[in-house]
This record gives sequence, structure tokens and C-alpha cells, in this order.
Amino acid sequence: MKIFLIWLSLCIIWGTTWIFIKLGLNDLPPAGFAALRFTVACLILLLIIGFKKITLHPCWKIRSLIAFTGILQFSFNYGLLFWGEKYIPSGLAAVLQSTIPIFGMILARIFVGETINELKVISVLLGVMGVMLIFKEQLHLSGTMAFWGSSAIVIGAFSAALASVLVKAKMKMVEPINLVFWQMFIGHLPLWFISFAFENAPTSFRWTSNAVICILYLAITGSVLAFWLYYWLLRKIEVTKAMTIALVTPVIAIFVGSFFGEEIKAQAIWGSLMVLLSVSLLIFQPILFTKKSKSNEVQFHNSR
Repeated sequence: MKIFLIWLSLCIIWGTTWIFIKLGLNDLPPAGFAALRFTVACLILLLIIGFKKITLHPCWKIRSLIAFTGILQFSFNYGLLFWGEKYIPSGLAAVLQSTIPIFGMILARIFVGETINELKVISVLLGVMGVMLIFKEQLHLSGTMAFWGSSAIVIGAFSAALASVLVKAKMKMVEPINLVFWQMFIGHLPLWFISFAFENAPTSFRWTSNAVICILYLAITGSVLAFWLYYWLLRKIEVTKAMTIALVTPVIAIFVGSFFGEEIKAQAIWGSLMVLLSVSLLIFQPILFTKKSKSNEVQFHNSR
């Protein structure tokens, strides 16, 4: 039950980050916005590590891997997502991000040895189709930059999936909060270089109350709490199941957006039901559709 509650909490947390990203981009440039989010998060993580008296320095053997996965997760994934959203609708960005479980399913087979069965394939594809239905009216490209923006977000989705799989495969022994800190610290530095090179200095940013609130929410809830919980979750369940969060977050996002005046259309309801069905098939695995698995992964329905 604890595992399911954490999975659901992550769906809600990351589902609400979309609206804060959208609102924050009204005042802040994309690279600087993302960099500020993670700088504040790193400072908070450092305080927690000091308070809990956790050893800050990771093992020498995996430092290069921590750096690599940090760049994949925070430089590539978030940097390309924030940049790509400048040129394409947010709905299309959500659809492209929902490819994370597809990449994760394939990469987990390669690096972790997780099985790929018919149920997994059907469930993930059904979920992606549900997200596509939700944002059907936004699935269009207009111009060369829209194409490159879309390509960037897909590359970012692949990077996020690869980072999660490598964490699952190689870094189970690392304290989650320590791992999050070093990945985030190393991974967000290139975002500052990009910001200083192509955007104004932070002193020239438009520092509104809206911008500050968005940074704080994304740093505290969407970064510190979310990634701390996510890396704990990765230790307990299959990577593919953990990545189904990427399918559910757009569903949460559209309902959160309705509180800010965004209309919910019938197609969004049907698309959301498809996503929920796909996740239910994969996570809960009804006996009718499943075969015995050789995996020893902890399942949601029998975990304590």
C-alpha cells in the first residue's frame, strides 16, 4: 500500500508541475528558469543532508555514472523540455514526454533484464494513445523550429528513461537523497552556462511574485520531494511501472488546468479513461491477462 501511495503522490506532484512551468515561463527565460529551480532545490537538499548527517561524497567507483545520469536527467531532459515548449503547444510536449515508458521498457530489458510481454506493450501503447487523444487538437507542427522543438523533447524523454534505468541497474547502494543532490547539482550546471550565453543574467530576469512562487513550488515539491520519492520507488518496483507516472501526469495536468480557466473537453475525459485503463493493466495486472513472472520485483498488489 505504501508503494502505491508514493506512486500516486508522484503522479499528483508531477501532474501539477506543468501549470507552474507554464506560468513561470511568462516571466522567466526557459534555461534560467530551469536552472533556478534546481539551484534552489540543491540548496534545500544540502541542508537536509547536513541535518541528517549523511555522508556527502559518493563512492569513487560510481561518481562518473552519477555525473552522466545527472546530465541525462537534468541537463538533457529538463533543458530540452523547457526549450522545446517555446516552439510547440504544451499538449504536444506532454504527448512526446509520454514516450518515456516506451523507451524505459526497451532499456530496462537491456540493462536490468526486465521482461517485455504482450501486456506491457499493449498497456504502454494504450496509455500513449490516451494522452494523444487528450491533446488531439494540439498535435500539429508549424515550421522548422516546431520540428526541432519536438525532436528535442523526444531526445529528452529518452535521456530521462536511460537515467532511470541506469539508477535502477547500477546505483541501488547510494542513499536516494545523496544521489538526487549530486545528479541535480552536476546536471543543472550546463543550464546556467546556456542561460548566461543566450539569455540575460538573473539580475535582469522579471522577478515577479508569480516567478518566485513557481520557482519555490518546482524546487521544493517538484524536485526535492518528487525525486527523493522517485528514487526510493525505483528500488521497489520495475522501471516500466515507475515510468507510467509519465502517462498519468498529463491527466492530472488537464484537471489542474481547469482551475485556471482551461476547458476540459469530452475527448480529454475519454483519453484520461484510456490512460487509467492502461496503467491499471500494467500496475495491478489482473489475473486474466497475466502470466507467471520469473521476476522478484515487488508488485503493488502484494507489497506492504
